[in-house]
Amino acid sequence: MHLRSIPPLPGKPPKKKRAAAKLICLLSILCIVLLVVLFFRSPISKVTEVRWIGEHFVTKAELGEVSGLKPGEPFFGTSEATVSARIQDKFPYVKSVKMVKHFPGVVEVYVHEYAAVAYELSADGQILACLENGTVVKPSAELKTVMEKPVLTKWDGQAEMRGQLSQQLAKIPKGLLADISEISFYPSPSYPDRIKMYTRSGFEVVTTVTALPDKITYLSGVVETQEPGRITMLKADSYIPYSSLPEEPDEIGAVEEQTDANEQEVEKK
Repeated sequence: MHLRSIPPLPGKPPKKKRAAAKLICLLSILCIVLLVVLFFRSPISKVTEVRWIGEHFVTKAELGEVSGLKPGEPFFGTSEATVSARIQDKFPYVKSVKMVKHFPGVVEVYVHEYAAVAYELSADGQILACLENGTVVKPSAELKTVMEKPVLTKWDGQAEMRGQLSQQLAKIPKGLLADISEISFYPSPSYPDRIKMYTRSGFEVVTTVTALPDKITYLSGVVETQEPGRITMLKADSYIPYSSLPEEPDEIGAVEEQTDANEQEVEKK
């Protein structure tokens, strides 16, 4: 009779080995925490340079003050959403903000502003920029503004109507606006949003804010083929050379009132 031998049970690992493994794990964690703390306390974790790109109506100093994004601030501590919200809340003429970080320390911020569609000369002689979203802003004194856009006159107290005009001007291709030098508010009983425009080529144009985007192509055709004169673009379009206009201002006003009255009567019918 043969006896079967029973293998011995595996022995338990020595307690010393498990204790050493726990100690190594704990020391590793402490080293990682220490490195993280040292990193965030070191200059390499701070913003060293902020590059503002694309601003025209606000200075770099103002952007830095409002956004809180300055050299010395935590590099990973400020998000694009936070910077964008702070800037747009303070400056409504900023359309969007994009932030790009270059480690270590360099932050580029691209500021996209609403475009200027016209300029206005205020009562105290200051130049104001009228933007495509209807906002009116005073350009910074540090910025050199090129007056390539129409200048608005006689718009005091007409903020809402001026805002509508800015939005309409934004719809018109730049090439069609290049010849317009001045736009005045010129209301009448029949057309409360009527305007009078003057071109660099010597024409006087009467139309309305709402009709402007649709009528502007007719203006280009007349300017290119006719001698300077008055162009009316209301319900009906007409052109009269200056040589055929009445010489007395009162006579011109009487003709305009009669024209408005006739168009109002046609509208009622």
